[in-house]
Amino acid sequence: MSKASPLTKTTQSLPPHFSPWYLVWKRFCRHKAGLVSGIFILVLAILCLSAPLLAAWFGHDPFAVDFFVRLEPAGSQYWLGTDELGRDVFLRLLYGGQISLAVGTVAAFATAVLGTLIGACAGYFGGKADALLMRIADFTLSLPTLPLMIVLAAVDLSKMGLPQSWVQGENASFIRIIVIVALFGWPATARLVRSGTLSVRERDYVKAAIGYGASPWRVIRKHILPNVLSPVIIATTMAVGGVILLESALSFLGLGIQPPMPSWGNMLQNAQDVIWQSPGLAIYPGIAILLTVMAFNFLGDALQDALDPKSMV
Repeated sequence: MSKASPLTKTTQSLPPHFSPWYLVWKRFCRHKAGLVSGIFILVLAILCLSAPLLAAWFGHDPFAVDFFVRLEPAGSQYWLGTDELGRDVFLRLLYGGQISLAVGTVAAFATAVLGTLIGACAGYFGGKADALLMRIADFTLSLPTLPLMIVLAAVDLSKMGLPQSWVQGENASFIRIIVIVALFGWPATARLVRSGTLSVRERDYVKAAIGYGASPWRVIRKHILPNVLSPVIIATTMAVGGVILLESALSFLGLGIQPPMPSWGNMLQNAQDVIWQSPGLAIYPGIAILLTVMAFNFLGDALQDALDPKSMV
């Protein structure tokens, strides 16, 4: 009598009415580091979004300068102490987390959308369109990304015809980083989507849809994109950590998020002058960056295992 295969045993152990997402969730839960990372990111996001409520509860304004409490040590009143201008470090970490997480998430999403559109068009239409788009991608990948981003971040936008009031606004540096990351980050996603599209477009159900007269955009939207999104989701999740690291580097150099808007990068920059007096001003944002980037990388690994249909439960 033949033994049952592992796949048969797995199927028999499942509830009678299960969905593919049930399998994804079970595989995700097996990845302990990814599960802990997901919980960490969720808790961090909730804390950062609750920063205004916590500021009202503490009775501290994290943007108000108060030299009478300058460089206060950590205590019951200021959980992580105060900075060189007398501002609450804990609350500024949470406000900085809002910016760093928002920049990472929005920039990674914009990169994924742009790369997915370009990759799907290149893979589906092929020919000259594919050759042109992939040569542009090759050229973009060959550029020294970080030095070029530093140069673009230092460009004076007011000399490009943009209104001075907008250039000096708080959102200008935020939008600038997102645009720069999207412009130079799309080729990796485009290559992933293109390779998946080349495979999917040869399948029978896609050819049948084309034979029934479906338009190219309908075929791409209904039949190709749903089958190539898994690697895009994984790559986007991992890219969030990279964007947070990039934003922190640019802000540390004074070319990213500009004060008074806090971010973990410009908090590190401000801590340089007083690092020997209060080393925590550099340690706290540094740990926040390290843990957040690691969490997104572990989460991406867990999603890679969970979304792989060949994985066993």
